[in-house]
Amino acid sequence: MNIAIIYDSSTGTTAKAAETMGKTFEELGHTCRVQSVAKADPADVLEADLVCVGSWVKGLFIILQHPTEGTMQFIERLGDLSGKKVVVFCTYKLATGKTLWQMVKVIEGKGANVVGQFKYRGPEPNNKFASFAASLS
Repeated sequence: MNIAIIYDSSTGTTAKAAETMGKTFEELGHTCRVQSVAKADPADVLEADLVCVGSWVKGLFIILQHPTEGTMQFIERLGDLSGKKVVVFCTYKLATGKTLWQMVKVIEGKGANVVGQFKYRGPEPNNKFASFAASLS
């Protein structure tokens, strides 16, 4: 399977999580591209069989959590996602609020099928992600 992992990272935590996700997919035999929202080409991303989009959580401690503007702008640039399988993920320190829900709402509104939602407190994907990745094989 051809997988694109796109992320927005401020301190490197979300980038590290995305890279670890990519390594997990590759160890299971998938082809994976990991890129920041600043460098990814939406047309190339749409060629993937599975698209993973990640953001760090912005907000005020434990209120007003949301995905970054860069993440949401990239999602908008993707255009029509009809029938595309998408995973959303975020990294956080204290709370995620409705970050994943906000991403899912926009992505599903573009016609995508959201097949996974993951949140990581820090740069390491959890066991739920590893189980999900293994289920794709």
